Amino acid sequence: MAATVLLTGFEPFDGRADNPSIEAVRTLARSWTGPERLVVAELPVAYTRAGERLAELLASADPALALGVGLATGRRLLSVERLAVNLCDARIPDNDGHQPDAAPVTPGGPTALWSTLPVKRMVAAADEAGCPAELSMTAGTFVCNAVFYQLAGWAQGGRRRAGFVHVPDSRTLAIDRVATGLGAALRTALAHTADLHQPAGAVS
Repeated sequence: MAATVLLTGFEPFDGRADNPSIEAVRTLARSWTGPERLVVAELPVAYTRAGERLAELLASADPALALGVGLATGRRLLSVERLAVNLCDARIPDNDGHQPDAAPVTPGGPTALWSTLPVKRMVAAADEAGCPAELSMTAGTFVCNAVFYQLAGWAQGGRRRAGFVHVPDSRTLAIDRVATGLGAALRTALAHTADLHQPAGAVS
């Protein structure tokens, strides 16, 4: 039986009419040739409801791999995230008007959790596919990070894998190009468990 992959993007927020994350995910899904079965879902940009919806999706789809995708308007490259932190600290309110200040994603949970995907390989694959990409050490502290932290916690134990990718605004990088990069990164994540052994950290 073919493996199931859960792909999530987000609804618009902060006054936007669109969200390139869900647009890129849907574009990728339309061109996906398998053999894996893709389950695509749009999450609310709301801490509580996003967590509840994600838990429902993970339980119903029972994916072998889950990849969250979100929008980072200040970035110019596709950013493969390495680390999720147990912190909700919102510069703007979420779509339910909630604006946490230094609250945990999971009370009593680990300070941080790693992606369980081969993040360096994914960056290289996206680059090779013509979508400029980078390795990111922070997914922020808004809803994207909370979803990433939940995914990383779900993937602990080794049987399942999960990660997160931030995409730039579509005015910076076209949706089709982002979808191509996402597809290359996802295929690489499905094909490899071990990551590349090469330096890729940040100096500052």
